[in-house]
Amino acid sequence: MDLLIKNARIVGRKALKDIGIEGERIVKIGKIRGRARRVINAKGMLTSPAFIDPHIHLDKCMIGDEVRPNISGTLQEAIEIIWERKRRYTVPDIVRRAGEVIQMAALNGTTRMRTHVDVDTISGLKPLKGLLEARRKFKHLMDIQIVAFPQEGILRDPGTEELLYEAMELGADLVGGMPHHERPYSKAKPHIDICFEVAKRFDADIDMHVDETDDPRSRSLEYLAEKTVAEEYQGRVTAGHTCALAAYPDDYARKVIRKVKRADINMITNPVTNLVIQGRGDKQPVRRGITRVKELLAAGVNVTFGQDCVNDAFYPFGRADMLEVANITAHTAQLSTLDEIRTVFRMMTYNAARTLGVLHDYGAVGKRADLVVIDAVSVKDAIRMQPDRRWVIKGGKIIAEGRSIRKLV
Repeated sequence: MDLLIKNARIVGRKALKDIGIEGERIVKIGKIRGRARRVINAKGMLTSPAFIDPHIHLDKCMIGDEVRPNISGTLQEAIEIIWERKRRYTVPDIVRRAGEVIQMAALNGTTRMRTHVDVDTISGLKPLKGLLEARRKFKHLMDIQIVAFPQEGILRDPGTEELLYEAMELGADLVGGMPHHERPYSKAKPHIDICFEVAKRFDADIDMHVDETDDPRSRSLEYLAEKTVAEEYQGRVTAGHTCALAAYPDDYARKVIRKVKRADINMITNPVTNLVIQGRGDKQPVRRGITRVKELLAAGVNVTFGQDCVNDAFYPFGRADMLEVANITAHTAQLSTLDEIRTVFRMMTYNAARTLGVLHDYGAVGKRADLVVIDAVSVKDAIRMQPDRRWVIKGGKIIAEGRSIRKLV
């Protein structure tokens, strides 16, 4: 045996277990006797499948101290702020900044990410080229899926549609979208139609930013669900943010959630960013800026959450720590009973694995050995205390260890 983790406290199991790893695979969970090349004594610490961040923007991260302040704090101003910085992007610059966040995330127990990368006429395909290089350079730490993301719109930014096809040819994995950002809003549906055309050309999945606004009139999620069913793309579409869903009248929101469930759309909430940028025009009470997490979960929709931004024009904070995001999600969505806390933990593990399409190779015997040993004895304490990740394992190899999460091996 190559690696043996002794006395692990596994989520959902009362007794401590040993975890045996050979090569990249978990080969046994139980009482294990015998020798191994390396033995870790978890001493009753919580041992979990490694975390997954299904929504981040690695091309924009770590530019927050280089651009002018976002005075209004709004999404629109953030988009405008980065225009000038995007024109000055270089591939080495993107690799450096993305690499910093990738290493943070790995040290914090994450081994898989899905990143959106801007595809537009401002920076062309330079952000994608930078992320492709970062993915190659840091593949020992992180598996990265890349979404070609037309943040500036498709119809309002002529030339972007062609760039999306080029991005997919170059190596992007998924087709992104941001239909509610089109002007006039009537172009939101054609935006979605174009995204499906690109995705079908490459047999690729879709992951869109949808209705990231407080405006209850922004209703592209319903059309996305209808289009998903019409194109027989069930299970292959993800909708991020969907803040407007919280602003809809309850009867309409229930109708949309039923359509989302029928379309088997994965939903991603990003509360750390949306708490900051949404509700800026509100007097009290100020809206929370996140989607209807509890209602979606109750309807049987697959829901997870992402870091989204790290120190950029949208969000000045962030340290690529999914336990921190879990804590904020639990607060914002009011997920505080013991069962709900367990659900929050599952959202960044098994739910996120389903969103990324890797559930078939995740978190069980015979699956890839991506694991994190957390200096806590329960899921509640892990989220509450956000303690050290004592060991992080990717593909059967220890990539980080020690009481300091800064120690990379």
